[in-house]
Amino acid sequence: MRARLRVRRRAAPLTAAVVLAGAVGLFACERTARAQCVDEELKEELVGGRHYRGVQERLFTKAFRHELSVMGGIYSADLYSSDWLVGGAYTFHFSEDLALEASVQFTRFRSAVTNSYEERYPQIALEENPDKPGRLYFGHIVWSFAYGKLRWMGDGISRFDLNLALGAGATDDSTSLGVTGSAGIGAKFYFGHWFAVRFDVRDHVLQESLVGDEHLVNDILVTMGASVFIPFGG
Repeated sequence: MRARLRVRRRAAPLTAAVVLAGAVGLFACERTARAQCVDEELKEELVGGRHYRGVQERLFTKAFRHELSVMGGIYSADLYSSDWLVGGAYTFHFSEDLALEASVQFTRFRSAVTNSYEERYPQIALEENPDKPGRLYFGHIVWSFAYGKLRWMGDGISRFDLNLALGAGATDDSTSLGVTGSAGIGAKFYFGHWFAVRFDVRDHVLQESLVGDEHLVNDILVTMGASVFIPFGG
């Protein structure tokens, strides 16, 4: 009897140790599983809340596509009165960021100052008529430096980018001298896969001769237009 009691007394601590180890292992496994569940739930919440950051492809692509644009706006000249401006442009996009643009625009050059001068001194006739049509032929390198998304009134989301343009060309009227430099900034808003609305502000720097005097002027062009991208599928 004593021998059996001793065996039982020795077996009891061993059994308790095994049970304790099993409980600790079970608790550790349960804790690990719970941590994994929390990690998965947190990941889903972050993705669902759009806090997950990663590289996403652009839904509107421009690389190796042709862009045809029609534009209209205001031509604000230093030596002439502000007048209308209409024209078009062709742009080839070498990548999502760089493009080459060629444009032609039409306006009318008229000066309220010279008109008032002729009305005040009718006996003096100016050699150059201050009221005449003008044409603008330009080429620009366009760099899209920013890209983003815009929600319209809480409904649809459209893409847009901001761009800088630098180039040169010719102002075809009787008063301009030499090459006209051009620089500006613009924005394009993209809808669907082939249509966009564009806004542009360009600064033209040129030498002009009016009433016998030469002037270095800055003419500002503000235009709005629409663009079609080819191929249509993107």
